[in-house]
Amino acid sequence: MGHGGQAIVLIGFMGAGKSSLGRRLEKSTGFPRFDTDEMIAAKFGLSVPRIFEVHGEDFFRDAESEALRQLDSSAPSIIVTGGGIVLRTTHRELLRQLGTVVYLQADEATLFERLSRKASRPLLRTDDPRATMKQLLERRLPLYEEIADLRVDTSQLSHDEVCDLVLQNIAAPKHD
Repeated sequence: MGHGGQAIVLIGFMGAGKSSLGRRLEKSTGFPRFDTDEMIAAKFGLSVPRIFEVHGEDFFRDAESEALRQLDSSAPSIIVTGGGIVLRTTHRELLRQLGTVVYLQADEATLFERLSRKASRPLLRTDDPRATMKQLLERRLPLYEEIADLRVDTSQLSHDEVCDLVLQNIAAPKHD
């Protein structure tokens, strides 16, 4: 399936750095940035954790579907996604059509350390957040891999280094 879209699509687990990279890419490129979590929060007037709490995960995934369908990738843009967006097959297809999919990776310890600084992660509010994270990761990793055009390990890199790396790689011609 060919990529029709002009967007740079950021995928990856929570804590991989998608939001900060999205903002940096927006600054560096001048392209508009769309964040599916922000779109959904704005639509319902609730934070993402609150939507999960009140309406549940399926409701949220439906809202993600709608957000993805609203995105127009005929002009260059930056698209930031939530960590679980890849769980639905239709979402993976839509993401691939939007443009170049950049998968931000980080090792488990790094992700957990980053996530421990933020308490607002609805899926990690369990008795054993580390075990929960491992389960979520195991389920999602093959799905991120499946649609990634470019993989960047952010574990040891600064935000600026990640940004430079992505822009260099996207500017370079793609070899099949």
